[in-house]
Parts: sequence; structure tokens; C-alpha cells
Amino acid sequence: PDDAFHVAALRDAGAVILAKANLSEWANFRSTRSSSGWSGLGGQTKNPYVLDRNPCGSSSGSAVAVAAGLAPLAVGTETDGSIVCPAGVNGIVGIKPTVGLVSRDGIIPIAHTQDTAGPMARSVRDAVLLLEAMAAPDPSDPAASDHPERVEYRAVLDADALEGATAGIWRGYTGAGRDPRVEALLDEVVSVLDGLGATLVDPFDFEVPEGADDGEWEVLKYEFKADLERYLADSGVDPSVDTLAELVEFNRAHAETSMPWFGQEIFEMSAAKGSLTEPEYLEALEASHHAMRRTFDAALRASGVDVVVAPTNGPAWTTDWVNGDSFSVGSSMPAAVAGYPAITLPMGRIHGLPIGVSLVGRPWSEARLAAYAYALEQTLSAWRRPAFRDTPVPN
Repeated sequence: PDDAFHVAALRDAGAVILAKANLSEWANFRSTRSSSGWSGLGGQTKNPYVLDRNPCGSSSGSAVAVAAGLAPLAVGTETDGSIVCPAGVNGIVGIKPTVGLVSRDGIIPIAHTQDTAGPMARSVRDAVLLLEAMAAPDPSDPAASDHPERVEYRAVLDADALEGATAGIWRGYTGAGRDPRVEALLDEVVSVLDGLGATLVDPFDFEVPEGADDGEWEVLKYEFKADLERYLADSGVDPSVDTLAELVEFNRAHAETSMPWFGQEIFEMSAAKGSLTEPEYLEALEASHHAMRRTFDAALRASGVDVVVAPTNGPAWTTDWVNGDSFSVGSSMPAAVAGYPAITLPMGRIHGLPIGVSLVGRPWSEARLAAYAYALEQTLSAWRRPAFRDTPVPN
């Protein structure tokens, strides 16, 4: 019924709102076999580099709109990978801010511990232009209690920003070593970082805490039920549907249109969860969110690292409505679970398909990360216009 807080901020800054983009159905949190970029409202979003390839998600349409030249700027949302993966796969820049830097007002939630909106654009400068307007403190968002002073991010962009910075190369990402082509691109980035005057810690000594993966999964299921039902009760969108159980029944009654390719097993698992006071939830939160922050912070302190560098994605997979997504490489989990910032930018291509590199840092360090990303971007110059091909190209 009204503009979200950050959308109002964009309008106040002079932005022209063109459209809403096609989101992966329920942000890929309805089924374990979902296809990114498909929704019952918008159909299947295509990757503009190779049209039968997947755009990743869940902010699929936002990334594709920018990559295809339909809009210079877009807003995505992320719980774990939903900004950085589509940005990486579609060859653009995406910023996943510290949770609380950008208001979550109006976002259909998955989990308040990890949800955030963030900018997507073709260049770091354009992305931080959008972030400047979006990053207004929202007094109604509990995560904004530590919100820093407003920052003019464009003012800190500097081609020499990496001179003297310490960069940790994280080689323990998901799928590490399984694709030597991605490793080769990362090694090229490492050489560029060295040439730009960065001190390298390679490899960066960090391991995801034991139990964090399973803990995150439990946290998301618990928080999804609680946060979504609160959203439905407060939004005034449809007062006849205000519980997750009612959404499950709606989908069953309209399965032909709402579930033609995949089901709602995550909805059903989440609907069976209890309140956020249950020991299982609190233990999962400790094992994931809190443990990730402690472990990541300790690794940064021990190594003196200013920025952590890792591949964002592998080559986009063929869209498959029967078997769902097929991820090969990912590095979004530490920043997502901790609620810390990450920026992805293009680092190269494999068979014409974009591969991104992510920069991750301490909470509220978006200005420093943006400066590093800008310096790296100027040397890599890896962005290429999509060709809307039907099939991949030989390397």
C-alpha cells in the first residue's frame, strides 16, 4: 500500500522507478528443487549471455535487467547469495550490505538475521551511487541500531586504494578446486592485487564453523515462519491469508499454476516449526550466526586481513525445471550468515559466461570495500556486453 523505506529514499534522491523485476519464486525458499529465475507470475528469466543458461537467484530479474541494458540500476535482496550470485552470473556489480545498512521495510522476508536489500549495477561507481541513496537509517528497523553516519561512497573511490591493503585469498569456498578454470581466473585476480600494491595472505586461514551450515538451515526455517507471518499480518496485502499454513493450502488448491515444476517442501518444513523461543532455534542461531561472526572476526584479526577475496560463482548452468538448480561454486555463506558486507564484480568469462569475484569485509566497511572493488575493477576491465547467444562459445 505504500513505498518501502528505501524506495522512498530513492525517489527523494531523484530516481525514476521503472518496474518490479521477476524474482525467483518465493526467493528460492519454497522448494529444494526450484529453478532460479522462475516464478508463477513472471515465468522464466533468461541469462542474457547465453539464453538457455540460468540467471541464478533469487534477485534474477534485477541482475538481468541491468546486464541486458533494460535499466542502469536495480535493487536486489539477499538472504544468502541472492544478490551476489545473480550479479556474478550475469556479469555485473552487486553489493550485499551489512544487515541494517539498508532498510528491510517492505521486503517479503525469509530471515531477519540475514535479509537485506542491496544495489546492482554495471559498474562499482553506479552501484555505490545507488547505495548512497538507499543507505538511510530506518528507525523502525532493529538492525539499524548501529547504523553509521551517512557516507558519500563515491568520494572514497580511488584507483590506488589497494596500495598497502592486506587481501586474504579464501580458497575454502564451496566447490573449491572442482573447477580449475575458476581457480585460474582467481589466480589472475591475485596477480592483479599484487600489482596494485596489496599485501597477500594466500591462503586466508578461515574455515566455516562446524555445524554452521545445518544451523543456518534451521534458523532460516524458523525465522521464515515467524517473519513472514508478521509481514502478512502487518502489510494489509491480503487479510485472508496471514499464516504460512494458509499459503501451503493455497498452493495445493492452485497447484496447476503455482507448482507446475516444483513443490513446497520448504514451506511445509517451516510451517511445522515453533516459536523463536524454542531451544532448537536458539542453538541453531548460536551455531551459525554467532559462531560465524566469532570465527570470521578472529581469522581477520589473526591475519591482519582488510578484505577477503574469493570467486563468486562458477559458469551458469542450463536452466532445468525438472531437477532444479545446479550450483558449482559459491562463497556467499560467511558474509550472509554473519550479516557482513560483500561486493561482487566481474573477473572474467568461461565459454562466454561471466564469473565474478567477491570482496568481503567487516561490518559497516562498505566504503572501504567499494574503494577496493573500484581499484580492482579499473585494472580488470572484465565487463563485456551480453550477446544474447543461444549456446556457449569456445574459449
